[in-house]
Amino acid sequence: MAFKKVSVVGLGYIGLPTAAVIASRGIEVIGIDVSQKAVETINQGKVHIVEPDLDMVVQAAVTMGKLRASMTPEPADAFMIAVPTPFKEGHQPDLSYIEAAAKAIAPVLEKGNLVILESTSPVGATEKLAAWLQEQRPDLHFPGASTAEPNMYVAHCPERVLPGRVLEELVSNDRIIGGMTNKCCEKATELYKTFVRGECISTNARTAEMAKLTENSFRDVNIAFANELSIICDKLKINVWELIALANRHPRVNILSPGPGVGGHCIAVDPWFIVDSAPQEARIIRTAREINDHKPEYVIDKVKAAADQFKRPVVACLGLAFKADIDDLRESPALDITCELAKANIGQILAVEPNIHELPAKLQGQGVELVNLQQALEIANVLVVLVDHKPFKVLHSSDINTKVVVDTRGIFSR
Repeated sequence: MAFKKVSVVGLGYIGLPTAAVIASRGIEVIGIDVSQKAVETINQGKVHIVEPDLDMVVQAAVTMGKLRASMTPEPADAFMIAVPTPFKEGHQPDLSYIEAAAKAIAPVLEKGNLVILESTSPVGATEKLAAWLQEQRPDLHFPGASTAEPNMYVAHCPERVLPGRVLEELVSNDRIIGGMTNKCCEKATELYKTFVRGECISTNARTAEMAKLTENSFRDVNIAFANELSIICDKLKINVWELIALANRHPRVNILSPGPGVGGHCIAVDPWFIVDSAPQEARIIRTAREINDHKPEYVIDKVKAAADQFKRPVVACLGLAFKADIDDLRESPALDITCELAKANIGQILAVEPNIHELPAKLQGQGVELVNLQQALEIANVLVVLVDHKPFKVLHSSDINTKVVVDTRGIFSR
């Protein structure tokens, strides 16, 4: 086996499942993370994130001695970087985490190593990664960053999995292999073929970077259409959920579901990378982002109007995660809406999130109380459905008939 040891840098929602799946194939994997708590948790065979079946895979890999975590990088045959890529003020890409990862692994790199950037990145980020590595290790030759014949391999291979189905899709989905050279493509494909059953499709790094951004921007534009439609239907007193169901009976129409906004580290962030790269040309993509970014404000106004009907409003926000049945709060419109409602001082604010056990830092000190669903139903007079978690979807009409409901997910309207 060409890859006896693989290092995964960043043990979050993508890095940890990737490390665990590779380890399950009998390859030694060392996961690197800056969080001591995450490292200690993983080394106990446990997980610090919610993802179906991940706990079992991690426990098995740790027990077999194929997976361990550390805060200190060490030599390996391949390095997979899966760190955050948020944006800074003005929606400019923040590549500081990638740069920090490059500086962390540079001292332990050896001739012939493969370095893969999995983080969703703006076009050109892989080239910057190679340049940062070259700066740290002038004794090695990285493609595109050295005038000498490369003796290192660098590629961009974006993750494209759905939270809640990560383990399945890591294996079954096709992967785009964006090498900085053809040899880089071949080397990266060799690694992914150790655990991917889908097709590995080779291209260059820039196209691979743009492909992931395009996938998420496509989703964002279509969600924006649904969100704008929901606002129009409110004005015209039309049930948007019924309307969409009827329109989707057309054989060539597939309108997505509206919601309180768009969250997660991908769809809510990645389109801005395209806008930043081509600000004059990315007109539809920018408009879609603006529509989706505005939707939480629209929901907040509806909740305020609902609360005004009561002398002592008690508002229960159902869901804080960015999508159903996970604990991921990144860029979550539900979390932002709950926070803004608390700041608006419209009444008592309750938060119901069955996938977490403590109030998120963003809500601490805001007077928000984390309660279970039953407690919320007993004392709230305004219900705001922000996430369609399974426990919320089984509520009966008798549970809500005495309350004012702001349903952004349509669980009571379909």
